[in-house]
Amino acid sequence: MSRAMEIRIRGRVQGVGFRPTVWRFALELRLNGEVFNDAEGVMVRAGGEESAIAAFVARISSEPPPLARIESIETAHFDGALPTDFRICESSPGDIRTEISPDAAVCEECAAEIADPSQRRFRYPFTNCTHCGPRLTIIAGVPYDRAQTAMEQFPLCDECRAEYTNPGDRRFHAEAIACRACGPQARLIRLNGGELIQNEIDDVEAAGRLIRAGEIIAVKGLGGYHLACDARNEGTVARLRQLKRRDAKPFALMARDIEIIRSYCSVSAEEEEWLKSAAAPIVLLPASGSGKLPDAIAPGVSTLGFMLPYTPLHLLLLQDVDRPVVMTSGNYSDEPPVTADAEAREKLSGIASHALVHNREILNRVDDSVVRLAGGAVRVLRRARGFAPAPVKLPKDFFDAPELLAFGGELKATFCLLKNGEAILSQHQGDLENAETFAGYELALGLYEKLFDHKPKALTADKHPEYLSSKLAHERARTDGLPLIEVQHHHAHIAACLAENGRSLHAPPVLGVVLDGLGWGDDRTFWGGEFLLADYSGYRRLGAFRPVVMPGGAQAVKEPWRNLYAHLIAEIGWPEFSSEFSGLGLHDYLLRKPRALIERMIERGINTPLASSCGRLFDAVAAALSITPDRQAYEGQAAMHLEAIADDATLASVTKETAYPFAIGSLAGGLPYIEPLGMWRALLADLMVETPSPLIAARFHKGLAQAILAMVSKLAHPAGTSAPLFDTVALSGGCFQNRILFEAIAAGIERAGFSVLSHSQIPANDGGIALGQAVIAASHLILAKA
Repeated sequence: MSRAMEIRIRGRVQGVGFRPTVWRFALELRLNGEVFNDAEGVMVRAGGEESAIAAFVARISSEPPPLARIESIETAHFDGALPTDFRICESSPGDIRTEISPDAAVCEECAAEIADPSQRRFRYPFTNCTHCGPRLTIIAGVPYDRAQTAMEQFPLCDECRAEYTNPGDRRFHAEAIACRACGPQARLIRLNGGELIQNEIDDVEAAGRLIRAGEIIAVKGLGGYHLACDARNEGTVARLRQLKRRDAKPFALMARDIEIIRSYCSVSAEEEEWLKSAAAPIVLLPASGSGKLPDAIAPGVSTLGFMLPYTPLHLLLLQDVDRPVVMTSGNYSDEPPVTADAEAREKLSGIASHALVHNREILNRVDDSVVRLAGGAVRVLRRARGFAPAPVKLPKDFFDAPELLAFGGELKATFCLLKNGEAILSQHQGDLENAETFAGYELALGLYEKLFDHKPKALTADKHPEYLSSKLAHERARTDGLPLIEVQHHHAHIAACLAENGRSLHAPPVLGVVLDGLGWGDDRTFWGGEFLLADYSGYRRLGAFRPVVMPGGAQAVKEPWRNLYAHLIAEIGWPEFSSEFSGLGLHDYLLRKPRALIERMIERGINTPLASSCGRLFDAVAAALSITPDRQAYEGQAAMHLEAIADDATLASVTKETAYPFAIGSLAGGLPYIEPLGMWRALLADLMVETPSPLIAARFHKGLAQAILAMVSKLAHPAGTSAPLFDTVALSGGCFQNRILFEAIAAGIERAGFSVLSHSQIPANDGGIALGQAVIAASHLILAKA
């Protein structure tokens, strides 16, 4: 029996080879009709035998192109006229509702072409197809057609046009399609303006030779410039650190193949899969290989961040480089990566001798993503290239939510658009304290609203009155006359975890354990070690870490010794500490600090805010072990170094009895809190007998995990109750990027019979709170209408 159907496909279905795939299926099943892109995704109208149409729909669902992500397929009878053959039609305009694909690493077919002398794209650095290549970094508008990208200035040659218009070719409507005759060109230049010595090799190969010769070169990549050099050359790495003004933060590395990475790191099957994936992120790997790199690559940490070449340019650049290459962001520290060529000449000429540039514009800055294996899953620490702007599918309860815009936080900033039951989380923007980063954040926000035709009905932001993102939200609310919903920082962390895990809007509350640096609390102090009974619509604070002052406010975040001193005088007092532990070098170290000034500040309440912060506790313990006590070169450095010295063998030797003791006390209002006095006394006693630092770090980590598990157990069973108050625990906040802490707590909670929710595709750090803000605001608006 013959019939005609209309098939609507939504999701990531444009710019990924979806239409030619549908066309091929239709030809094989002898169907007639048409397929075209429109503002909602892909529309198919097909006629033929009923069994063939059923097989057609099944194949669309089960055999989509590699980069496609189908969210829904809807079918209906079609009564209109159809062509007698099957055709691919032009895009149809309309309201924008489709998904934009993230940038994708070079596919195997394209990699094989550039390595094959018989192919016309042999050694062409911008080879791509519908299965790979630039997307977000080159897009200026939708629908995703060549005229709306940075490729508009490169008219197709006859051969590329033939591929572009052939439905049977994998480059059919590959909007970034190019070849050496018509596409972008790579060029090696001197950044000091001098004459470049010509030779017989091409410019990309010449750049690779400069790296092997010990030079630092700038490389114009996919979403920004990198700075590249030989990672084994100690002198060059040291020079890069000095010139880039990057004291200690680990450098990202790139290697031409997995074998080189295995020489320096252990790589599990799952980690290798991620290294070779279309997202191609930086993967943090244990630095346990036989090969050793200079300490300056990743000072004080036990992991190396490796990625594989994810563009043809990178593949060609590293083709003859048989060693790891530093591939760090092209900027001075604390600034965003350079994207414009003129800016590269201005800002990078003081660091790099040469630049490998090209004439395709980077329209959108996108950093490299970072992931790490922890607790049996790979978890995203920085969500950018390869992930954004892929949306987060929300539970069905949120499908009728109005369009919302969430402004995120201040550090590791992102923003989030909520539309059509999906949360579109931006790529990592950086720290908004930097003026250029904040300007880039505003530009990206405008682009996303244009790309997704987003018209928010309400805005949402963090409660912190001084966050630049929150100030921008208030300004936008006034300008556009929109309601603004303010969200508590740690509630947003929990809500992001709930949303990522598909938790229903009407599900019972969970216990959210949120461990991070700082967030503005309801009592106008800083929170950061929180136990909240929460769902999307609200929360109740059930417990916390002991609040301790932060001498100097923001300065205490940068200088760990301040937190150490505050903890010691809060727990023990200086006279007792000096009497019992005067033999410690730590005592002499603190004597040289401006203690009198700090104590006067504390007595008078001048710039000494209270903070129940897990992150500041880590800083204090690290400072006690002389780990970056004077100044952290980057956020979280002290905690990362403390984690790094607690090796697996030492951790295994620590028992429940030898872990440092914490207690659970009650604050004035009856709020339970984790009391670290016992931990400090045990740690100081260990210092007196010169216990090795790795053992001290291990005892701290295990003791802290035990204290958190004890708090969870206590809160689950309030006095006079038999049934537990909750059956699920959500773990969020930047401290849960600490593998030791996360794995110990997650395993312990599961052993206690609770379900655990945690992050994998969305960062546990502040890169995820925009998502949390969006779903909290949506829940308020949905429930207000109910």
